[in-house]
Order: sequence, then structure tokens, then C-alpha cells
Amino acid sequence: MRPVLKVWRDRSDRISVLRVVTLICLFSPLGKAIYDSDTIKLDARPITNLIHRTGDWALIFLLVALAVRPLSRILRFNRLLDVRRMIGVGAFAYAAAHFTLYIFDLNFDWREIASEIVHRNRLTLGFVALLGLMALTATSTDGMVRRLGSRHWQRLHQAIYLIGVLVLIHYFLRFKLIESTPTFATGLFGWLIGYRMLVWWRSTRSEPPTWMLIALSGVIAALTFIGEAIALGIQANVSPLRVLQSAFDFDMIRPGWLVLGVGLIVVALDFSCARLANSPSRGRARSLTRVPSGKQRAADSRVTGADG
Repeated sequence: MRPVLKVWRDRSDRISVLRVVTLICLFSPLGKAIYDSDTIKLDARPITNLIHRTGDWALIFLLVALAVRPLSRILRFNRLLDVRRMIGVGAFAYAAAHFTLYIFDLNFDWREIASEIVHRNRLTLGFVALLGLMALTATSTDGMVRRLGSRHWQRLHQAIYLIGVLVLIHYFLRFKLIESTPTFATGLFGWLIGYRMLVWWRSTRSEPPTWMLIALSGVIAALTFIGEAIALGIQANVSPLRVLQSAFDFDMIRPGWLVLGVGLIVVALDFSCARLANSPSRGRARSLTRVPSGKQRAADSRVTGADG
């Protein structure tokens, strides 16, 4: 049972509340499907219902996995990184279930399955993304990090950004019309990529200032509005400007507003956490934990086996 229980434990081999909560969240879509089983059975195509559910959750967990690094910086909570691998593996598990249900829906007709993957762009992109997630999952262990080397491992896992693009296109092509949900998901993905570009551009460990996060949220929201307007304009054969004007018709909240709202929530979290981190009480706590003398440091070093 030890290897099985290990997933509940952190690197110090203690039960991790964060890991337990993460696992509950990862299994909650499965529990929801079981709870909705009677409704799913009454669906005209119950397998298709499950295919869509697993695909939706694969995308959601992929976005959450990408959000872990920014949130760990914004919340000043590095322990959040401990569950990033679990969430990524969960995204792959739902993607694999998504594809397995598709195979089941085609009655394991491998010739037809292969033909569909080759000739339908949506399925081609989805299958390539699945293979990419499989490769990242297979190399996500500590042993593979040591075997590949940290530098090569990081380069390989940067493919997650390309995989994310493929998954979003695959998701868009599921709908015959331009829908709000995939547009919103694309806006969130754009924010996460934009945040990483900000951090890379600044070349510093410090968190981007509040005004930069506000500007990022505004730019990504604007791009979401513009992209949606162009797509709907082409689809309906109308001017994108007319579509943009409808953004202020709040009978239906457009994805751009949702992206802006999420961005501003993140800004508020960053502002609050920064104030908390720089509060006088935190400063006093740090000063109390600071080692007062070189003699004390030497004593601590002998006890812990550390050198500073």
C-alpha cells in the first residue's frame, strides 16, 4: 500500500492537506458523472455526453495546471507547486478517458478510427495533443528529470504551451458556431501566457507590479473582444465593429468581460498578498526568526547538517 499512499504525502513523507484537497477536486468530475448517471442514461447519446464531459475537464485541468505557477507567485505560496504535477497528470487522465470513450463510441472499429483521425482536422489536432500530454506525463517523474537533465526536461515540458493551443483549437471546432465558453477559455490561456511573457521580459524574481497586471488584464480582455468580434463578424457576414458595439449590451455578458473580471480578481489577490507580505507584523516575525549571531548559526549548522 505504500506506493499508493505516497500520492497523499509531500516530499517530507507527511500527509499533505493540499494534496488531499487536490485529489478530491480531480475526482469530483467523476463523482458528478456518477451522480448524474440517471440523467446521462436518458440522453439521446449518453456516450457523447460523457465524451464532452471528459473533454471539458481535460481542458479545465490543463488551464489549472498552467495557472499554478502564476498563482504560487501571486499568492506568495510556493507550496502550491507541489500539486502542479498531480493536476497535469489529471488533465492527461481525462484526455485519455475522452479518447477511450470516443473509441468505444465507434465500437472499436480501428480502421474507421484511424480514418477519422487522419481526415478530420479536429480529431487530428486532438490526437496530437493527446500524444503530447502522454509524453509529458510519462516524463513527469523525478527519475525522468534526473535522466533527461533539468535543462532538457524543461525544454520538453515547454511543449505544454503548444499542446494548449492544439487543445483550444480542437475545442473550438467542436462547435458549429462561435461560442462563449471556448472564447473565454482562450482568453484565460492568453492571460496565462501573457503573464509568463511579463515575468520573462522583466528577468527578475520579483512579482510584476500591480499596474502591469492591470494592463495585462486589460490588453487580454481587449484582444478577446476583438477576436470574438472578428470571428462572429465573419460568421454572420457583418462588420466586426457592430459586434463590438454589442459588447456593452449586458443581456449576455461577453467572454471579454469575464476575462477582465478574472484578471482584476487576480490583481486584487496580488495587491492583498503584497500588502500582507510587507506588513509590519510580518517584518517583526521575520526579525524574530533571524539568527542573531555567527555562533548560533554554527550551532544550528551542526544540528541540521546544513551550511547556511
